[in-house]
Amino acid sequence: MAHPIRVGVGGWSFEAWDDTFYPPGLSKAKQLSYMSRKMTAIEVNATYYSSFKPETFAKWAEASPDGFVFSLKAHRFSTVRKTKDDMKKSVDLFLGQGLTALKEKLGPINWQFPGTRKFDVEYFKTFLSVLPKEKDKLPLRHALEVRGSGFDVPEFYDLLTKHGATVVYAEDDEFPKLRHEGADFAVARLMQSQSDEVAGYPSAEIGRFAKLVSGWSKKQDVFAFFISGAKERNPAAAMALQEKLGIAPSDEPEAVAPKKAAKTAVKTAAKPAAAKKKK
Repeated sequence: MAHPIRVGVGGWSFEAWDDTFYPPGLSKAKQLSYMSRKMTAIEVNATYYSSFKPETFAKWAEASPDGFVFSLKAHRFSTVRKTKDDMKKSVDLFLGQGLTALKEKLGPINWQFPGTRKFDVEYFKTFLSVLPKEKDKLPLRHALEVRGSGFDVPEFYDLLTKHGATVVYAEDDEFPKLRHEGADFAVARLMQSQSDEVAGYPSAEIGRFAKLVSGWSKKQDVFAFFISGAKERNPAAAMALQEKLGIAPSDEPEAVAPKKAAKTAVKTAAKPAAAKKKK
């Protein structure tokens, strides 16, 4: 039996989405509620830069339907520490801010390392050793996003498997495309959407992604996020992939759109926004 595949984008607040995704007149306060009923997951990038209160995580959980999942990016300072003590302090600080208020809606945690960090077996053995398996009795899933060199070696994959972690598969020509089969879940960040494609990617590419993640789902839970690239097109890309996979988002009533809102569909912006810096 295939494992679940969840598809989404990065965040839910982006000005261009007012034209390309959200119904006219939808308030900012209702955007999460709306998006979480059109997709099955969201990657939260804001946690990479700032800390939040437990009440905020609880509010996110309350605004989204059952079965929805939030993947959080760990704070940027937590992946630049050099000693085990400093690593543990940063990791504990991030995990201790109250994110378990998401409860069962907490998805993978993305620990993104700078491109200057090359593979060093002792360094990553130490880092993985300070990542707890659970927090407040809630199981944690850890995904390492590495952008440096030297990671495509058995030693790295063996470390991930030993600690129950995985590596993020990055669909971008600038970063290594690493695939790890030794964990019970997989995370993909798809970062090459195009502004001149209404659905972000040509149909053939959406089909390729569908085949890719369907294959993974035979043995792993899968989380696929459309990130960066032509960001204004990413919601359309996510919905196109869900349709290709036959994934139906929550059937809970939205109750968030204005009375005269247009039908939810892929819209074409008058002037596509410029591609955003990769994150």
